[in-house]
Amino acid sequence: MIDDGRALFQQIADSMADSIIDGTLAEETRAPSTNELAAFHRINPATAAKGVNMLVDKGILYKRRGVGMFVATGARDALRHERQEAFADRFIEPLLGEARRLGLAPDDLVALIHDRAPRDLIDEGDPT
Repeated sequence: MIDDGRALFQQIADSMADSIIDGTLAEETRAPSTNELAAFHRINPATAAKGVNMLVDKGILYKRRGVGMFVATGARDALRHERQEAFADRFIEPLLGEARRLGLAPDDLVALIHDRAPRDLIDEGDPT
């Protein structure tokens, strides 16, 4: 992390969001403080605070006075929904546009995805 061309505070926010999504930071558990983040990543505490505040503004983190920042209930679902929407905008919309140009029907796209997807990915999405 810290170095991929995006603003450092955005990388901090995204890294914490990743940890919430993957369960490393569970809901209603204490999140790292800005000072802990700053020391770990060797950045200015104000930069770490800006990343943390992005998540506070979204309702993902909240402050318990005198105790620290905590992951809000529902944060994981909210982040997953946000990322799914971003995924759809970034990948699905262009895919659908190209499918229209090629004359592919939705069932054709599903078949193509099924044919190319790794077996474990298909099994994860199978509700049976």
